[in-house]
Amino acid sequence: MLVFGTQIHIVTFIFIVLEFCMFIFQIFYYLFRPQDKIRLWYLLLLFLFQFYNITGGLFPDPKIDIPISTQEMIAYGSGFLMASFFPLYFFKAFDLKSLRWHALYGVPLFLMLPYFIFFVIVYAINGKLNVDIRFGMIVPFIYAVVLLWVMFRAIRKKYEADRNRNEYLEEIAMYCAVTPWLSLAFFGLVEESQLMEVLFTNTGIVIISTLFILKSIQRARLEYQLLQNVTIDGTGLEIFQDNCLHFHLTKTEIHLVQMLYKGLTNKEAADKMFISEETVKKHIYNMFRKTGVKNRSTLIHKLQSIRVF
Repeated sequence: MLVFGTQIHIVTFIFIVLEFCMFIFQIFYYLFRPQDKIRLWYLLLLFLFQFYNITGGLFPDPKIDIPISTQEMIAYGSGFLMASFFPLYFFKAFDLKSLRWHALYGVPLFLMLPYFIFFVIVYAINGKLNVDIRFGMIVPFIYAVVLLWVMFRAIRKKYEADRNRNEYLEEIAMYCAVTPWLSLAFFGLVEESQLMEVLFTNTGIVIISTLFILKSIQRARLEYQLLQNVTIDGTGLEIFQDNCLHFHLTKTEIHLVQMLYKGLTNKEAADKMFISEETVKKHIYNMFRKTGVKNRSTLIHKLQSIRVF
């Protein structure tokens, strides 16, 4: 079923409307707090998904006063752009450091470059889209499979150090969010109905949105806790809050680092928190790993310092 006399399927239209509403809602939050860089990455992801759904749904359409070849270039370009941003989003928003090379260099080389060669230059010369798809999607599809494996390993590495029941569920959700990304390359390689393509590719954004909302709630709760337990000088409290949230410190770790700021020993902190000294050491090690420091004084300094994005 198509809408408004266009090529857009009703299901595609529903996703476009939902994502647009989410985009408007989130952009107000970002304008209220522009230092929230994770929300900015999520907004960019939403925008690209809307662009992908709109162009993929509309094009190609002979009734639109744009050459069919240009429509095809835009439609495939939106898919490649979406696929290229996905690894960068997970690298930035979820701090998956092992994705850095792929997000900054691998994607431009193995996704965007083949698109420009086969779907822009070669297609403009020969006008044979089927031939260009056959050869132009070989490298992107192979790279997509490799990159999916790399993303799986990056997610596993992130959660294996301090996994609990909630973290385990979040880890599974991230696997489910990443997996539909491969369908972008698959549907670029084969011709399928718009309905099937939209359902598969938009499953990822639904799961990502759910993760983002849950993370936002968690961040809001941590912010409230920090405000309730002010142990840092008032002028540096907001910086301290932002850094704790940026480095994904847990509620227990934030409570512990506040005690370290007061100069308490491991045993004193353990007694106050009603946990063992060994557990305190484990939490401190986890904070060192997350923030990339090697001692307590550097940890406290880093959490109180203004970060350069």
